[in-house]
Amino acid sequence: MTRAQWRVLAQLRRREGINQTALAEIMEIEPITLGRHIDRLVEKGFVERRADPADRRAWRLHLRSQVQPVLDRLREMSGMTSREALSGISEADANRLIELLLIIKGNMLALDSAETDAKGDKARRD
Repeated sequence: MTRAQWRVLAQLRRREGINQTALAEIMEIEPITLGRHIDRLVEKGFVERRADPADRRAWRLHLRSQVQPVLDRLREMSGMTSREALSGISEADANRLIELLLIIKGNMLALDSAETDAKGDKARRD
């Protein structure tokens, strides 16, 4: 299993029933890229696509029971990695670090959005 597939599974664990487009936006990847990851996870029997009753063009993503041991291992490895990465850092400092990183991410997303808006404005003027 690839890191990207693990990332998809982790997101689906938190947002089961989400549609592919919304998940791609959350993960900040192209829908076609997510579609390929989902295809592989479906082949492995870990994920299933179900028709969206509100939109016949969309698919809702659901985890299958066969994926539970994989998710358990993912949770274990994630915890171990976090403990190793934050070793020697107090809990308060670790929490502050996460807050600061989220602020930085928000700032970068805002810059990207402003840049996209500026390009759109320029194209409309031309």
